[in-house]
Amino acid sequence: MKYVYPAVFTEEDGQILVSVPDLPGVHTFGNDLADALYMAQDAVAMWLWDAENKKESIPKASALTEIAQKCTQKGQFVNLIAADTIEYGRQYDVRAVKKTLSIPAWLNYKAEEANAPFSQILQQGLKSYLNIPQ
Repeated sequence: MKYVYPAVFTEEDGQILVSVPDLPGVHTFGNDLADALYMAQDAVAMWLWDAENKKESIPKASALTEIAQKCTQKGQFVNLIAADTIEYGRQYDVRAVKKTLSIPAWLNYKAEEANAPFSQILQQGLKSYLNIPQ
């Protein structure tokens, strides 16, 4: 699912603090605006993805102007944060997925004789192939 929520950004002590009033507990920060936006998007997507998986209700997003009216502190501003929980799940879902694949019979026999951990070897090989740190 795709969502958009207003977030409050507050410049403080060289960092940018971010809170999302509509999502309880969603607070993060960044060292600059780009970092703060990235961190806010990640925090919002994680919160929503978790709520979807737990089948919890998703709060309705407030109007941007409603949140902006509450920003009275110097250095505060409101910006919209977009989150895609389907994409987030693709990147971070750690549930096991069954895959059917084929290898030559001779290789299968040798691997079985050696009690090779097929799943672990496939994961390591894919990470290596995709240049993902192990």
